[in-house]
Amino acid sequence: MAQWIEACGKDDIDEEDVMRFDHGGKTYAIYRSPDDKFYATDGLCTHEKIHLADGLVMDNIIECPKHNGRFDYRTGEAKGAPVCINLKTYPVKVDGGKVLIDVG
Repeated sequence: MAQWIEACGKDDIDEEDVMRFDHGGKTYAIYRSPDDKFYATDGLCTHEKIHLADGLVMDNIIECPKHNGRFDYRTGEAKGAPVCINLKTYPVKVDGGKVLIDVG
């Protein structure tokens, strides 16, 4: 069942950037792609549970700040060592300048 929650304002994230969002005891990462679309994943790297929002976004890739593991944030796919477990992704919609994610 869908459970849409407001994560941030559309203008809170620059293009090709990421921000951390905490809700219900979980950490998420919200991304804004170079083509102005929004995405959401679990906020912690699957390798050593480091906050991805502290990492570097390049095109559609988030790079973990600790060991440089990379994920495609659109699909959650792990893209290189040391990460081998994909990130969970969440549906995102923009409504009236607000970015909402479905945590259900």
